[in-house]
Amino acid sequence: MEEENIFDKIKETFGNLPNNFNVLQEEVDIELQMEYFKTSESLRKKDPGTIKNNIEILFSNDTLTTEKKNALVKLASFENVEAFRAIEKYSNEADAELKQWAILALQESRMMLESGLLGENQVFISTGLGGKGSNLRYFVVLINKNNETFTDLQMKIIRNEFEFTLGKYEAEVESIESDSIYVSLLVVMPLSAPIKDVFQEAIKESNQFGDFISENLIITNVKKLSTKEIDDFLEKASDSDNEIDMKQ
Repeated sequence: MEEENIFDKIKETFGNLPNNFNVLQEEVDIELQMEYFKTSESLRKKDPGTIKNNIEILFSNDTLTTEKKNALVKLASFENVEAFRAIEKYSNEADAELKQWAILALQESRMMLESGLLGENQVFISTGLGGKGSNLRYFVVLINKNNETFTDLQMKIIRNEFEFTLGKYEAEVESIESDSIYVSLLVVMPLSAPIKDVFQEAIKESNQFGDFISENLIITNVKKLSTKEIDDFLEKASDSDNEIDMKQ
């Protein structure tokens, strides 16, 4: 099992969890995030132009998508309320193609303002599934040990035991869905929560009522997985003779 999680990586970088961190709340595709940050890094080396000019480009009906993306990134580089409000206004009315890009620009702009006001740099934590407050969201897949469909009683046991166990760690179960031999959960957890221990404990408690959940599970904060993606992941893990435990 890969025991390293985001909290461990933050401690490795900063020595401890900083007080000045922001969690991206919305679900934003990871590949798009990487594209955004690469664009931001590239454009920071160039003249960003003026706030007024970038706002005109952003709201013009004749502007190409690429130009709008660049305008959003440039506006986010200004420590300026006018730039922030322009991005905020645009993000509220952006079409699907640019919605997530605008969300990232708005988060970066907000951090620029907060850094200036507080006199210290802010730490930005983003995952594909976003978060809730200062907690991160995870997609969890439980597997039926007997390769059978989960019964109504078993689903009730899972809901009760997982909600109780996660509650002890100030975590929350947002949703539970059953699909054949899998149960998928969306949960939000504090950065410092011992993810491995939490889910092992919840599975152990559930299995006291019939020993029906495999101790192997999938956990990811990248995206919600489809049944086909789950099947493919389990097949690859089986083919490579690797134990299936956690994917972060």
